[in-house]
Amino acid sequence: MSVRFEITKNDKGEFHFKLLNADGKTLVRSEGYNAKASCANGIESVRKNAGDDKRYELKTASDGRPYFNLKASNGQIVGTSPMFADAAACAAAVAAAKAGAAEAPIDDKS
Repeated sequence: MSVRFEITKNDKGEFHFKLLNADGKTLVRSEGYNAKASCANGIESVRKNAGDDKRYELKTASDGRPYFNLKASNGQIVGTSPMFADAAACAAAVAAAKAGAAEAPIDDKS
């Protein structure tokens, strides 16, 4: 499954990135960054950490839907997934991120 990063800019002027699967669905999304260089650093952190099982923190929302945080080696969250319908969909998103993030191209739409 091929994945790609997409950089966008919101109405407040903040840069964000998403890691998207081949169907364009979000696997991981970032916080807002004031500078594009900081957004690029966030992408590099995802690339570096996505292949390591220990960097995924599996969570359950208050409504029971699963999601995950991807953390850097220092424990900082570098990306958060959307909420998934079930554990299998969450696991598939983790697998796709692990398999493709390190080499994923960047589509800059900012």
